[in-house]
Amino acid sequence: MGFEPDTPGVMIAQHIPKAFSAPFAKRMNDCCRMTVCEAEDGQQVLPGHVYIAPGDRHLMLLRDGARYICSLDDGTPVNRHKPSVDVLFRSVAQQAAGNAIGVILTGMGQDGALGLKEMREAGAYTIAQDEASSVVWGCRARPVAMGAAIEVLPLDESAGGAATGHGCVSGHGTAR
Repeated sequence: MGFEPDTPGVMIAQHIPKAFSAPFAKRMNDCCRMTVCEAEDGQQVLPGHVYIAPGDRHLMLLRDGARYICSLDDGTPVNRHKPSVDVLFRSVAQQAAGNAIGVILTGMGQDGALGLKEMREAGAYTIAQDEASSVVWGCRARPVAMGAAIEVLPLDESAGGAATGHGCVSGHGTAR
């Protein structure tokens, strides 16, 4: 199950170099029902859109009155990464709280674990990819062990879990 074109906005922090983030967004836009783009600073988060962090900037969610916007930051790497999933998830926890869903997918390292925990503690619905469908389980084991994920789902059920949740999707990574 994929996201429908009217799905609330999705924000993705993926560990890829700057040279790949714009072409990746274009490729995803060509094959998705939602509009996919590389996030721009100040860009409004709209339903039916996916915002991918540029490969050299942190992507954060900011609330501006009744709307959400993308904020890009050129700060230092977090967990050795820029963009960092923890930076995105932490901003979603602070700005959207229970109006968000956090999804963390396969990967190495610990980036995203603490941010997902912060999202859950703020009232967000949180999902981690399960071990059986993960290419690398290391990154997902920590959020599961620390209770950051409300649900642990196979990859093919993660989008459905996020789509049936509530709020802003944010991650690895997804703000709905």
